[in-house]
Amino acid sequence: MQLQPILIDGQWRQADVAGEFRAENPATREPLEESYPVSSWRDCDEALNAAVAAAARLRGMSGAQIAHFLDRAAERIDSQRDAIVRLAHLETALAISPRLADIELPRTTNQLRQAAAAARDGSWALPTIDVKANIRSCFAPIGPVCVLGPNNFPLAFNSVCGGDFAAAIAAGNPVIAKGHPSHPGTTRLLAEEVRAAADETGMPTGAVQLLYRLGPADGLRLAADPRIGATGFTGSRRAGLKLKAAADAAGKPIYLEMSSINPVVILPHALAERAAEIVDQFVASCLAGSGQFCTNPGLVILLAGRESEAFLAAVADRFRTAPVGTLLAGGVASALAASVENLRSGGANIVAGGTVGGGPGHSFANTLLRVSGRQFLASAAALQSEAFGNASLSVLAADVAEASRIVESLEGNLTGSIYSSSAGHDDLAYFELASRLRPRVGRLLGDKMPTGVAVSPAMNHGGPFPATGHPGFTAVGIPASLRRFSMLTCYDNVRNHRLPQLLADKNPTGQTWRCVDGRWTHEDVQ
Repeated sequence: MQLQPILIDGQWRQADVAGEFRAENPATREPLEESYPVSSWRDCDEALNAAVAAAARLRGMSGAQIAHFLDRAAERIDSQRDAIVRLAHLETALAISPRLADIELPRTTNQLRQAAAAARDGSWALPTIDVKANIRSCFAPIGPVCVLGPNNFPLAFNSVCGGDFAAAIAAGNPVIAKGHPSHPGTTRLLAEEVRAAADETGMPTGAVQLLYRLGPADGLRLAADPRIGATGFTGSRRAGLKLKAAADAAGKPIYLEMSSINPVVILPHALAERAAEIVDQFVASCLAGSGQFCTNPGLVILLAGRESEAFLAAVADRFRTAPVGTLLAGGVASALAASVENLRSGGANIVAGGTVGGGPGHSFANTLLRVSGRQFLASAAALQSEAFGNASLSVLAADVAEASRIVESLEGNLTGSIYSSSAGHDDLAYFELASRLRPRVGRLLGDKMPTGVAVSPAMNHGGPFPATGHPGFTAVGIPASLRRFSMLTCYDNVRNHRLPQLLADKNPTGQTWRCVDGRWTHEDVQ
């Protein structure tokens, strides 16, 4: 059977093959029909050369031209939504509706359109002008960006159309997309539409390229190559740290989203006030998509007492009776089983679930574990390791002081939540715990589970290590996400007609926000 082609320098062509693979239907455990290549370094080398040429051309293109491409890519993806969603369902077992068709695909095209608006406006680049000194600066493209997408969001985080892709392109960079082997067919369909949009809008041929899979050594080499401007990665801590070591050794920026257990603190008066509502919210958050979200609530901190015991009993009953979903792959199921066993070895007890199977295809029973606050503090490193999937650990602290020590023992996370009384009865405990939780999470939520990540300019989908590789950046939220794939450029005493349009005396759009002599304005420099 002929292997599916890769996309290099504007052409679909056969790979220089170092191996081959097929995706699997997780619900049936059967391999799918199409075969895909594992590319050799020769393919990487050709993609890098084409990306360098494309980067040079993109630096001369306006934000409006790049925005036209992103808008057209969104239109073309929308036009093929049914075929894309059907294949994504087949490759991931994620529900067609509402997950893929009604939530993830609209989010994907919305991100592309938001990125287009940012590129067209230009304010994301923070153009800054000191008139008296005649020094001007702005953020500008960093160069070819390699995007490595995850398995759990085949559309919204896809390497060839997802959030990192949109941000890198909007900032003016070409993208080399490295697909995820769990959903290569979905990535191919998306790449076909994106490449067609690039052709229609006059983008450089090397602006969008696709390799399906690389050997481990070639992936590390790609992240460290001198021709790469930066890398965006979403995946496991193990793989992310290997890539980071390679990129750091070469002095190359890399932006990682890795592991997070997203602690949720539930205070006693909140349970006394609305326990049933919180149970509903927690169960929905923990089991949605079989728990395969980077913002899944993997750790719940409670204060020991009658309300907390009732909460755990209600959650356990719901976990036992709720359908067991299909996991994305056999490797995800194996890793989840190993993680649950690690939690047990650290002192946690199974309350519900804890066994392989229970659902169609690759699956693991909905699992709730518990441990005392004292035990957690004695084995904090082991008990806060991520169990990616439909599992969560509850910690029962003796009092607020012990809960504070538990929070202080946590590694960095994407999110942290605190549920408290609406009447203010938990305020002292809230402020005590929030002051310790705040520096350990990127996003602090009040009375809300962390699963949803809104595509909002104010969103931070980032956090301290090991949630990410750098706490100062976000993977979601435009325009901030664009700045990961940029460099700060400065012009000192450069003549006006030689400056980038964003820094010239005349505001290029009339609407771009520029900081002129310390004041943000739309006005031209006088």
